Amino acid sequence: MGKRQLLLTLGLCCGLLGAQIKPTGIPQPTGGNVFRYDDAGNQVFRGYVCSNCPMGNKGGETEPSAQPEATASSNPDEDLWSEIQVYPVPVRDILTIAWTDLADQLIDEVGMYEQNTVHWKFQQKNLPNLNRQVQVDMTHYYMGVYVLTFQLKDGRTISRNIIKL
Repeated sequence: MGKRQLLLTLGLCCGLLGAQIKPTGIPQPTGGNVFRYDDAGNQVFRGYVCSNCPMGNKGGETEPSAQPEATASSNPDEDLWSEIQVYPVPVRDILTIAWTDLADQLIDEVGMYEQNTVHWKFQQKNLPNLNRQVQVDMTHYYMGVYVLTFQLKDGRTISRNIIKL
């Protein structure tokens, strides 16, 4: 018998006898991609979370709750957003935007536009008679995502998504 016939016969015998190659038993990681959003619909975490990995998360990113507090307060935009209240989100009729005295010194203009058309729906200069609060009647606005922007006196612009139901 030649080598070829020997290999074919051996393969056939193994197949008939039910010889199987068994897996080595190495546990496979279980987990998945995770996306977390805040109340306004902004993505605050994106990463891979592994529940049975020996070293925890295997995506290179850590969740915001695991980060030290010093890095969370080092972002000046987040510090300013802590001084601004936008409610209710998602909104059905009246959107209220209020801010503190500290934010009042920084805000030059408040505006809102529809995300898919980039057409301004609302713009208001920050005047002393506003009393640090603006109410926007969104009753006749279409459902969708709107972008609330604050133009600051130093030239920066900060924005958040607002969902209209």
